[in-house]
Amino acid sequence: MAGRVGVLALQGAFREHIAALRDVGVEAVEVRLPRDLEGLDGLVIPGGESSTMSKLIDAYDLEPPIRELHARGGAFLGTCAGMIVLAHHAEDGRPDQRYLDMIDIDVRRNAYGRQPASFESPLRLAGEDLPIPGVFIRAPQIERLGEGVEVVAEHDGKPVAARQGNVLVTAFHPELTTDRRLHGRFADMVGGREEAAA
Repeated sequence: MAGRVGVLALQGAFREHIAALRDVGVEAVEVRLPRDLEGLDGLVIPGGESSTMSKLIDAYDLEPPIRELHARGGAFLGTCAGMIVLAHHAEDGRPDQRYLDMIDIDVRRNAYGRQPASFESPLRLAGEDLPIPGVFIRAPQIERLGEGVEVVAEHDGKPVAARQGNVLVTAFHPELTTDRRLHGRFADMVGGREEAAA
């Protein structure tokens, strides 16, 4: 097993993330309260509605233990709204939107359109030839990449997945497909297999 990971289960496709993580050998549990973060090696923040999610994180007092997990080297995966929550800033965010600022990117919410404009497109992950399916639903766009942020995947020449240290984010929904390679990369981050292979 590649460690024990929580999936923020306040809204969004958290069950699909849990299934994907278990498929790649990660013990995955639902996180709703601060005590649920105890003893975890990583956290997934799924899609949903970013401003609602940030309010729920505040309401359940989850930010302090989330920051503590990050400070001790826990791995993070944020998809769609989760990418917005983990970002430095959203250019069109609401005034009351909170950002965890765990990856040095600025984003634009719903940049790819509202729900009717959802689409699927093949994406190439950095270092791989065989594309993965990218499911975009009210997807945000990365507008700025800070120094040290690695582009993991692009769509039409724009980054749609990025990584900085132990934080990996995507504008799309890898949990809604049967391709587990991106969750596999996250499992490597959680389990420290990258360092072991170096």
